[in-house]
Parts: sequence; C-alpha cells; structure tokens
Amino acid sequence: MKSVKLRKVGSSKVLTVPKEIKTKYENFDVFSGRDGAIVFLPKSNNPFTDPAFIKKNKGALSDEDFIKTDVLNSEF
Repeated sequence: MKSVKLRKVGSSKVLTVPKEIKTKYENFDVFSGRDGAIVFLPKSNNPFTDPAFIKKNKGALSDEDFIKTDVLNSEF
C-alpha cells in the first residue's frame, strides 16, 4: 500500500495519485466518507437525466410487458 501526504496548492488541498495506480478515468466525484475517509468515484452520467438515454429507451416497456397480479385477502 502506498501512502500520500495531503499538500496545499494555492487555496486547495491536493492528494497525489501514485504512478503505480493506473487510471482509466480523468474525472471523479469526491465524497467525505466514514471515519475521515476520502472517496473518489469515476464520474458517470445519470441515465435518468441523460437525453440520449431517454430518447433511446423511451417507450421500451408498455403496460402489457408486466404480469397481472391480484392481492388476496389472506395476504394482508
């Protein structure tokens, strides 16, 4: 496990990614985790707000695609 030190650059604090860690992504969302952990997750698009995804999948399911069920009185 590599250790890195938090350093100040201008008015920001920076954590360096060691060269041994190969990255596939350029952009990350960052969160403050439990017990002071700093969590970086690759930034991704939300498919539910992505116009291209919505256009591609609009109308993909209809009411006929679902199984009809009934709730019996004994199931309450």
